[in-house]
Amino acid sequence: MKILTLFAALSLAAVTPALADGHKTPSAEGTSVYFIGLADGDTIESPVTVRFGLSGMGVAPAGTEAENTGHHHLLINRAPFGEGEEDELEYGIPADDNHIHFGGGQTEYVLELPPGEHTLQLVLGDLNHVAHADPIMSEQITVTVAE
Repeated sequence: MKILTLFAALSLAAVTPALADGHKTPSAEGTSVYFIGLADGDTIESPVTVRFGLSGMGVAPAGTEAENTGHHHLLINRAPFGEGEEDELEYGIPADDNHIHFGGGQTEYVLELPPGEHTLQLVLGDLNHVAHADPIMSEQITVTVAE
């Protein structure tokens, strides 16, 4: 996981200067991103396979310049997207233990969490790990990991 996080951070660092012009990738109207088989209030066991759903656009690896595509980011145990981290809307979604990037176009992930409550949210990023002009994000859900 550390290698994935490092790769995403380096990728983000490489593209961030190009975003200074304020360019935002458009999204298709009516697009939504959601969890498949996981809902707010669920009690789960760890590890859990988290599946990502997308309607209205397609999934493509980071760096792929194709209209109406993006790739998933899983936000774990942090404020809802766009709240608390001002730069993430403008310069890109951070890459760390609370922001997992799926730049290879993955649509599921085996997540290990300690027992207790955790928040999860999906955000679709463009080719540069930046939210689209009209950000595409799921509702933040809270799950409880059983002991």
